[in-house]
Amino acid sequence: MDIFAYLDRIVYRGPRAATIETLKSLHRAHMFSVPFENLDIGLGRTIVCDQARFLHKIVDEHRGGFCYELNGAFAALLRALDFRVTMLSARVSHADGRQGPDFDHMALLVDLQQPWLADVGFGDSFVEPLRLEPGVQQEQASRLYRIDIRDGRYRYLSKIDGAWKDQYSFTLQPHRLPEFSAMCQYQQTSPDSHFTHNSICSLATAEGRVTLSGDKLIETTKGRKRERVIDEAERHAILSQRFGIRLSAF
Repeated sequence: MDIFAYLDRIVYRGPRAATIETLKSLHRAHMFSVPFENLDIGLGRTIVCDQARFLHKIVDEHRGGFCYELNGAFAALLRALDFRVTMLSARVSHADGRQGPDFDHMALLVDLQQPWLADVGFGDSFVEPLRLEPGVQQEQASRLYRIDIRDGRYRYLSKIDGAWKDQYSFTLQPHRLPEFSAMCQYQQTSPDSHFTHNSICSLATAEGRVTLSGDKLIETTKGRKRERVIDEAERHAILSQRFGIRLSAF
């Protein structure tokens, strides 16, 4: 893997020692540079759980991806920088209280002097890793996050509109990339997967987030959301100018 090309991709110029300060900076740089997006699904391009393909897409093609791609590539970068990284299987929580199946989502455990939850592939989520310390509120940019343990599983929660909301649950059992292949295939082909119903491209910013969802541009700045409908020509222009993605190139 070309470490320097990856660091250029996420516009990172900081230290590379395997410390929590480096991890936080890398995580933040990744969230600000590499979008969460599922554009390949709408284009009929198959996403395969393969590290080399993830790296080529994100670094060489200047693209983003969904959880398996983003966290799969980020895990490769962290390991190349001598971090100890474990791939975790997570079950995403639904509004009705149900949870998705195993391997529904990939998150990362990074072991330093204490364990940290890293995740650059869950869309509008924490920008820096969270301490794996149950019951402790952790604040980032005026937003609150927490990790609990319930029924033998860790649960990641965020506070939304004054209420704690379950986002996903996981155990610390280590997994390898090929174990996520079946769910990666499901997410991009099943009519029951939300990824097959709408295109999305979303990127964190210093003051919030910018998102293209179908034919809508949604910009959040300091908690205030603006939304408007766009046409296809403007969509291509926004993908190019705001996300660095040129659909004509693939």
